[in-house]
Amino acid sequence: MVTDRQVRLLMSRLRKKRPLREAAARAGMDEKTARKYRDLGCLPSEVVPKTRWRTRPDPFDDVWNEVRAKLDLSSGLQAKTLFEDLKRRYLGRFSDGQLRTLQRRIKVWRATEGPAKEVFFAQEHHPGDLCESDFTHMDSLVVTIAGQLFPHLLYHFVLTYSNWETGTICFSESMESLSTGLQNALFALGGVPKRHRSDRLSAAVNNHCVPEEFTRRYEALLAYYDLSGEKTQAGHGNENGDVEQSHRRFKTAVDQELLLRGSRDFASREEYEGFLRSVMARRNASRRERFEEDRARLLPLPPRRREDCRRVSVGVSPGSTIRVLHNTYSVHSRLIGEEVEARVFSEHIEVWYAQRKVETLPRLAGRFGRRIEYRHIIEWLVRKPGAFANYRHREELFPTSQFRLAYDRLKEQHAPSADRQYLRILDLAAREGQGLVEAALRQLRSEPALSWEEVEHRVKAGGPSRGIEDATVAAPDLVAYDGLCAAIAREVARG
Repeated sequence: MVTDRQVRLLMSRLRKKRPLREAAARAGMDEKTARKYRDLGCLPSEVVPKTRWRTRPDPFDDVWNEVRAKLDLSSGLQAKTLFEDLKRRYLGRFSDGQLRTLQRRIKVWRATEGPAKEVFFAQEHHPGDLCESDFTHMDSLVVTIAGQLFPHLLYHFVLTYSNWETGTICFSESMESLSTGLQNALFALGGVPKRHRSDRLSAAVNNHCVPEEFTRRYEALLAYYDLSGEKTQAGHGNENGDVEQSHRRFKTAVDQELLLRGSRDFASREEYEGFLRSVMARRNASRRERFEEDRARLLPLPPRRREDCRRVSVGVSPGSTIRVLHNTYSVHSRLIGEEVEARVFSEHIEVWYAQRKVETLPRLAGRFGRRIEYRHIIEWLVRKPGAFANYRHREELFPTSQFRLAYDRLKEQHAPSADRQYLRILDLAAREGQGLVEAALRQLRSEPALSWEEVEHRVKAGGPSRGIEDATVAAPDLVAYDGLCAAIAREVARG
């Protein structure tokens, strides 16, 4: 925008008979603009603005009362919807190019006569007073672990005064994930704020069988740390605005660091967790001064963490299974008929009997899943091979693709005794080691016939009789791979 000072300088140079191009360059403006102000002979502040009144009739004057009546009834109606309605009722009267005119008129109506809009009141935050937390999905980043897609969430914790943040990887919005994430955050922080705000935690409640029990456990967790709990109103995510904004900014920062790193693949989960911690540390570095104010006003931590798990007493069924939070898990058959205690953590389940931990099982996400460990039941399946064909959880008894392929070959070559032979191979894996048996099965793929006796012979002889041939794998094109990951990320972001 040209200023009065620039025009005065231009006129001064022109009065000294300098060329227009030189005078314009000295005044810092384009030659065409200089010519305009030379011909006008006045300053920019003296130029009379163009008229802003309508220069042609409004095509919607005759129907505006109808439009306004509809807006009075339903203020959420869009201009395009109303325009299409007018075109249907007044055939041939309105053209598509007039939509913008109606949009402008409705915009003015909303600003002058429409309903009041929601007001957002800026809040003053105080050191050590309030923390906010929430779960956020990280799938849009398309992170992989050892080449495998790693779908996960992040429990995100933020201090509203300094915006200091931390987080914990988790796989569901459960009470156990919340407990682990919140306690990790408080111990990383080194103290306890006065208040903790979260959303309605509806997903976490839905993952729980009894909402009242979830509320009781959540309130007990807050009471243990002397935290005052607050919840946002349903549908008002802005009330948890600090952590909601931090979700977006943190994921943007992670995405940028991944692009800078040149790969979205990590060798292990531990490496990825270290990467996230480094991103958070860099973001927290600029908040150090206000964070020290926060930390100076924190309440002390209790001497130890509260237990993260939920304890459930369950009976072991005749099928050697237990049912925990709507999912089925196998345990050793020696526990059939006994009552055991399942301690449910965010990512695993511990099975305790007589004050002793007898099993540690990975926790299944969702409901109606199943995890059957063949080592728990194979002894009796070998004794009852006829039960295998129609066993409800039969597909769980193929621990790897090599075992599935071996079973299919046995069905082709030894149909009447295929189940019995396969169960003996599975029993051999339980006794001698799954890795040795799998290696023998892989070697026997090139042999014309397969039997459990041959598998047992090779395993007991010290493994396969011939070494497995090394496969030559070409080096992957990481540039193409990262391009594919970026394309997937864009598709996920677009929804």
